[in-house]
Amino acid sequence: MSASLVRIGAMFQRYVSLHRRSLIRSFDIFFWPVMDLLIWGFVTRYIQQIAAGPVAQLFVFLIGALIAWDIHYRGQQAVTISLMEEIWTRNLVNILIAPVRLWEWIAATFLYAALKVAIVTVLLAILAKWLYAFELARIGWAFVPLAGSLLLFGWAVGLFTAGLLLRFGYAAEALIWGIPFLLQPFSCVFYPVSTLPPWAQAIARWLPSTYAFEGLRMALRDGTVAWTIWPPLVGLTACAFGLGAACFVWLLHRARATGRLGRLGQD
Repeated sequence: MSASLVRIGAMFQRYVSLHRRSLIRSFDIFFWPVMDLLIWGFVTRYIQQIAAGPVAQLFVFLIGALIAWDIHYRGQQAVTISLMEEIWTRNLVNILIAPVRLWEWIAATFLYAALKVAIVTVLLAILAKWLYAFELARIGWAFVPLAGSLLLFGWAVGLFTAGLLLRFGYAAEALIWGIPFLLQPFSCVFYPVSTLPPWAQAIARWLPSTYAFEGLRMALRDGTVAWTIWPPLVGLTACAFGLGAACFVWLLHRARATGRLGRLGQD
């Protein structure tokens, strides 16, 4: 196990060190999340100013939802972009023949994703309190499992999109950016499930992110999360993570069988 920790640490250090050598890569951590917060935050303040009474408090959900969505999105992006780094730098074959097990490589990308999410969440929480008087702490301890579910779901989606990239090469690169936003409308990030038409609600109820954002709204509105949220949240998160991991392994084997993996590392 100690040897595995060394290999995981080495891969983790590799991904972190990329940010020290490139200012552009750091934009993914600081620039875009802050821009999203500024835009939606000031939109929220404007709506609060023109709204009246308790209705204005409903728009506070937008800021909390934005921060929570970034946990899912950055978690997914970090896992898949880590693979893209190996392809862009023609280092994929070296990784595959190095004494690094597949699970160790994935574990390193998970650690890297968790670090990025932690930095982004703390940064956005500080800015939200300073600029908009929104305290993430008002969600309470429920924020920890809710955020954990969104992160795990982000990892699951990241594994799936990484598998597509291995299997289909650069043709699947657009899916890295597109799939999270394909799921966003059905995850009910900024509105309750009841807002959706019946056919969309049927899809939404199969996504763990839907229950995470419903729980977030409950915590902000009522100060607590109904117990009915937790069983589907935990169950669907576990299923999604297992399905994402299984798809990644299967697509990796298919890429090896068809020779796509070797060509991808050399194209």
